[in-house]
Formats: sequence, structure tokens, C-alpha cells
Amino acid sequence: MDALKMLQYSIGKEAQGTPSAFMNWLRPTILSAEKGKLSLQYTVRNEMTNAMGNLHGGVTSGIVDDILGATVFSLGEPHFYATINLSIDYLSAVKEGEVVIAHSEVIKHGRQLIHAQCEIWNADQTRLVARGQSNLLKTEISKPNE
Repeated sequence: MDALKMLQYSIGKEAQGTPSAFMNWLRPTILSAEKGKLSLQYTVRNEMTNAMGNLHGGVTSGIVDDILGATVFSLGEPHFYATINLSIDYLSAVKEGEVVIAHSEVIKHGRQLIHAQCEIWNADQTRLVARGQSNLLKTEISKPNE
């Protein structure tokens, strides 16, 4: 099954058994999947929080990096891509038990470089929690045949 079909098949389900161990730990629910565009929902668990009980900045950054990797995965490229930079703006706090929704999309798809961005919103999508962007570089590592 190709990457996009696999993501679309999983809409409404918690991501499990993905190629990303970190995504498996985050346990997002896939809300929508199109080529170069994803929406995932996360519930903030205790182990995702900092000493103040808010979603940890490192986990927020990880969510952005991981969904952007999955978004590039949805393109069905034959090679892996590696993050070469990641910029995050932290705009609002989120507490344990709250739900956040991350929307990502590829902005520019070049031969060697892909630029993508992500926004993380609170559950009713009235408050922007974080915004991030990244450049991902094509590696020489080929994906196994799907």
C-alpha cells in the first residue's frame, strides 16, 4: 500500500505501528490526509508536560517535526528526507488532558529540498498554540519497496 493510501486508510484511527517510533509514542489520531497535507489530533498526556503542567516545548517541537515528516511521507517519494532546520513559534500554553490539532502542508517541493509548515491549534481551533516551519533535504537512502 502506498504512503498516502496508508494514511487515508487510517483516518479516524490512532496512529500505531508507523515507521516513526516517536509518532507511535505521540499517538495522534489521523483526521485527514491528502498528498502533501495532513491534520492530526493529539491528547496531551502527563509525560508530555513540563514542570508547570503545560505541553513541553520539546514535545511541541517534536509534534511539528514528526507531522512534517509524515506530510513529506504522503508525497510517496522514493527517498527519505531529513530535517535540516526547524523553526517554532510558541504562542499559547496547553494543559494536560487538552486536545490539540496540528495541520501541516508542503509549501514548496523542489528536486532536493522540501519546505513545509505546521500550525497547532487548541481543540476548537480558536487559539493558535504554535507555528513551525522546516526544510527537509532529500537523502541518498531509498525507501524499501512498498
